[in-house]
Amino acid sequence: MAKGKYQDWITPEGLISIEGWARDGLTDAQIADKMGINVSTLYAYQNKYSEIKEAIKKGKIPVDTEVENVLLKRIRGFEYEETITEIYETPNGQQRKHIKKYKKYALPDTTALIFWLKNRRPDKWREKSENDNMDNESVKVIFDV
Repeated sequence: MAKGKYQDWITPEGLISIEGWARDGLTDAQIADKMGINVSTLYAYQNKYSEIKEAIKKGKIPVDTEVENVLLKRIRGFEYEETITEIYETPNGQQRKHIKKYKKYALPDTTALIFWLKNRRPDKWREKSENDNMDNESVKVIFDV
């Protein structure tokens, strides 16, 4: 497939390639590189050819959903099973395996929680500086010891 020509990318084969790259987790810049074009050209193609825009969108949806599910699992905490296999030797020289299974619990991940809240509830959880609701004189008083 020739690189860089939009006609080659709006074919069924070209669109399948683009969708696959998006599903593989490539960024827009990486997809553009695979196509042999600049990322700004890719954005222009997306604005002009809805097929390209839809192929990228369609490819990203399953991966984005998977990542969102992992993030939500980390936010909530989860149970998992850990298996440890111990190999030991008996007094008569035979090797034996002993398998131990443990139920464990991964605590909620505070970084994931913060990330979620800042993005889903920015009205309540955005980071704000001391200057957001104060004038310069108020700031001086706060830090004057």
